[in-house]
Amino acid sequence: MVSSIILNSMFKSIPSVLKHAVKVHSNVACRAISSTNSCYGRLLFSKSHEYVNVTDKTARVGVSDHAQKELGDVVYVDLPQVDGQEMAAGDVAASVESVKAVAEVYSPISGVLKAVNTYLENSPGLVNLDPVADGWIIELEVTKPEELDSLMDEAAYAKYLETVE
Repeated sequence: MVSSIILNSMFKSIPSVLKHAVKVHSNVACRAISSTNSCYGRLLFSKSHEYVNVTDKTARVGVSDHAQKELGDVVYVDLPQVDGQEMAAGDVAASVESVKAVAEVYSPISGVLKAVNTYLENSPGLVNLDPVADGWIIELEVTKPEELDSLMDEAAYAKYLETVE
């Protein structure tokens, strides 16, 4: 594990309110030693600019890097209550408020809501800092893995972005 001293020097430019959330997140050490996405599971994207980061039967959902850039500085994330509710693909999972707009975040796949990123309650800017590692919004237990086939991988998503810009 990367020591706190190294982490502090790496993240000096981050406001102090975010430092704690970034330091304690397990992916920080991974990013510190890897410049690739090897820290992530299978990363897939929807046409509405949500991503799904799939590891085994668990999927974290958030807004893509493209979406967070379009939104601008995120100031609030309205998270759902974790109560084991079933979400269907296309259901509203959360909403993200930025200095520019409020956007709904849709679940790209069906699943059982297992967790929300509580760090976003006090540090919504994590969505801008790193949408996948630190700024994920909800975590689902995947109930319909076949729905993953309708999503785009990183290369297909990059090509899709060329058509919408």
